[in-house]
Amino acid sequence: MVRALKVRRLLPAPLAVQSRESMSDLLSLIARERSEAAFVELFQRYAFKLKAYMLRQGADAATAEELAQETLLVVWRKAALYSSEKGSLSTWIFTIARNLRIDRLRKEAAWQELPDNLSETLVSDDQAPDEAVSDRQREVRVRAVLAELSDEQRQVVEMAYTEGLSHSEISERLGLPLGTVKSRMRLAYQKVRTALEDLK
Repeated sequence: MVRALKVRRLLPAPLAVQSRESMSDLLSLIARERSEAAFVELFQRYAFKLKAYMLRQGADAATAEELAQETLLVVWRKAALYSSEKGSLSTWIFTIARNLRIDRLRKEAAWQELPDNLSETLVSDDQAPDEAVSDRQREVRVRAVLAELSDEQRQVVEMAYTEGLSHSEISERLGLPLGTVKSRMRLAYQKVRTALEDLK
């Protein structure tokens, strides 16, 4: 059944559950009744976001699409395992996506044989040693400042800059009001800017 849904590309379908249904309601329908219509709705809501997430993580377009589909297939199979007590539905889905991406990276070749003429092919315009040291020191400073943020502030900063999520996407993922996300981001930015003012 799910394979057939993949092949159909899942354009808007007459069977789709009305979007007024919450995502957790759709997942409940999938878990209890194996509802194809609910799965189509969930797929349409998350497929593009998951593909965009994979692209931001460095996957090529084909791999990103494949991993997005694999993620939603896992959601179909494991819908009954979701518990709202462990976090929002969006967080659960993106955790599955992240784990699949990590598994894929582990399966890829960890090394490649180097050519015999490696020394001739190396680019000679390496970063100057003093610049490399400065960059490392800057990175250490930034990491130290981030470590001093509250868990709530650090979480939204990492989601924004590591995953490239917008404020509204972070709000949805964490199940928080948009104003709360913006407030945490603003406070975090002020702390980082003040602490790193001398690096400008």
